[in-house]
Amino acid sequence: MATIDQQFVEYIVKTLVNSPEKVEVERKIDEKGVLLSLSVDPEDVGRVIGKRGATAQSIRTLLRALGTKNDARYNLKIVNTDAPEGEVHEAPKAKNEETPEPAATDEIEDAEEEKSDLAEKTRQELEDLDDLDI
Repeated sequence: MATIDQQFVEYIVKTLVNSPEKVEVERKIDEKGVLLSLSVDPEDVGRVIGKRGATAQSIRTLLRALGTKNDARYNLKIVNTDAPEGEVHEAPKAKNEETPEPAATDEIEDAEEEKSDLAEKTRQELEDLDDLDI
């Protein structure tokens, strides 16, 4: 029987994909918390990850909120079932982790300062989420 966290991810993902019957969520518990491995039809992987990983990051954020309620730490791994064994699709964890294109020194310093500001804002938003009593 699927747990509430598996049902939660399945429900969200099935509404996004064209082949909901191929959505599977495996659950493993280890020292880092609960690992949910999501596999979908190869044609739907892009829909689940989204542009620049935005959709996958949103699902992870919702899982973090669920984890706050259940006193659990969730991690989501999107597995490519059509690729050679062991290949995993990982969406970018956050927008500020992208590598900037080569630019002039001043532009690089400005970009690094913006990344620092964005990182601080993101940390604050995550702290606010952690403080929620859901």
